[in-house]
Amino acid sequence: MRKLVAGTFLTLDGVMQGPGGPDEDRDGGFEQGGWSVKYRDEMMGKLIVEQTMRPDALLLGRRTYEIFAAHWPRVTDPNDPVATKLNSVQKYVASRTLRKAEWHNSSLLRGEVATAVARLKEQTGGEIHVTGSSNLIQTLLKHDLIDEFDLWVFPVSVGPGKRLFGDGTVPGAFRLADTKVSTTGVVLHRYERAGKLEHGTFEVDKEGRTAALWEDKP
Repeated sequence: MRKLVAGTFLTLDGVMQGPGGPDEDRDGGFEQGGWSVKYRDEMMGKLIVEQTMRPDALLLGRRTYEIFAAHWPRVTDPNDPVATKLNSVQKYVASRTLRKAEWHNSSLLRGEVATAVARLKEQTGGEIHVTGSSNLIQTLLKHDLIDEFDLWVFPVSVGPGKRLFGDGTVPGAFRLADTKVSTTGVVLHRYERAGKLEHGTFEVDKEGRTAALWEDKP
């Protein structure tokens, strides 16, 4: 079973829209694009390279695919590890409107996205990474297909915008596997799935002390 990892930049108020530039994604009249740019430091640059090297396939929504396909093929420096990896790795594109995917080693998913992604996960191979692709992530969350989150939380709030966890998110528990802090205040969390969400309550015991009680729910 292959692991599906969703990685994204997030504001403190949970928005993942338009981190890289003013015109990256103006859906809904979004005017705060480019909110992540000033916070990059050397450590983040190294971690981006490390994360880019991990998967043996990418899963992209249409908008993210088009942004990447317009940029990365133009980066031909053989000493750029990110460009080399992205231009060569297998890329799966989830789109109902694209008729072809011309970027090297790209292919369109056929049929229902959730079913197609579930089949990809059943194949033999390494990790599949989802980058950006906010609309696609909502579908993956609704069908409980994401095994790990790599969340880069930036010290900004932007108000209205596309959020990572929408109304279709399936309840679940996660384990914090790693965390790092950049010199600019960006906190990088890696969360792995840890089964179902457990419910409980705080009650006062016979000695007048507050105790946490857990209950199992299906």
